[in-house]
Amino acid sequence: MQTFSEQLSESYTNLIDKGTDWLNLVILQIPNFILAAVVCTIAYLVSGYVKKLAVKGFRRFTSNKTVLELTGSLATAIFGVLVLFIALGILNLGETINKILATAGVLGLAIGLALQEPMNNLFSGVFMSVRDLFNIGDLVETNGFFGTITKIDLRATTLKLPTGQLVTIPNKDVIQSPLTNYTEAKIRRVEISCGVSYGEDLDFVERVAVDAMAEVEEVLSDEPIDLVFEEFGGSSINFKLRFWMDISGQRDFLLMRSNAIKALKAAFDEHDIMIPFPIRTLDFGIKGGVPIDEMITQENQLQNQANSD
Repeated sequence: MQTFSEQLSESYTNLIDKGTDWLNLVILQIPNFILAAVVCTIAYLVSGYVKKLAVKGFRRFTSNKTVLELTGSLATAIFGVLVLFIALGILNLGETINKILATAGVLGLAIGLALQEPMNNLFSGVFMSVRDLFNIGDLVETNGFFGTITKIDLRATTLKLPTGQLVTIPNKDVIQSPLTNYTEAKIRRVEISCGVSYGEDLDFVERVAVDAMAEVEEVLSDEPIDLVFEEFGGSSINFKLRFWMDISGQRDFLLMRSNAIKALKAAFDEHDIMIPFPIRTLDFGIKGGVPIDEMITQENQLQNQANSD
């Protein structure tokens, strides 16, 4: 059985041997350390050019500065990870690489699940920028909101409503929902609903209305002006007047329609065309009701009684 001093001496010897092995390993790895350091230094100097090349190549697809910056950053990060693996390989740390890859896989899965919503918005923003689906200043309607696009970033799209409020809609919702773009076609149709008396000549009404719209400055002369009679109403024959204007903001659209309504009213007044008021017939003789003459008699009796009192 070894004494305490012998055990202590043996442990010291083992420690010295272990230290010697480590020192030898370090000395043998010095060339690898130097090579890895050189590789990392060169990679650091080259990373700036990698970013510029990525941005230059991606500029063919989009001019969005935010997307280009993101592309450059991603290219630099990927290049850095590749250089890290090369350096670890030079140092003969293959087992470390495997551990890093396994950890990165688990960590990436966890991060992906936690950031699923932001990542969806991010990739939707990149897709929207690359495809150039719409631009800032376009008048659109999406997700129940109608307004002008004021900002598009990698997270959300901002609309300015006609009432002045700003609405921020996640890019994921913009991509996945129908979107009506009133600016893309460059022109917009305007509709006016009206009605005329049953006694009017409908052909004459149509000529007067169409000629009146042709005189409105904002109405496009190279697009058709249509008047379509729709129904026999309670007191009028109703129609819709349709024409086109150059696309502009919602305010200009409303003012243009207002000018058209005023021009139509003036033309009808000039040609003595009647836009009738709603007509209601009151029937006091229906079952359970009181005839009008009896109501007048009862009212007179009540009035006379009040005067005599």
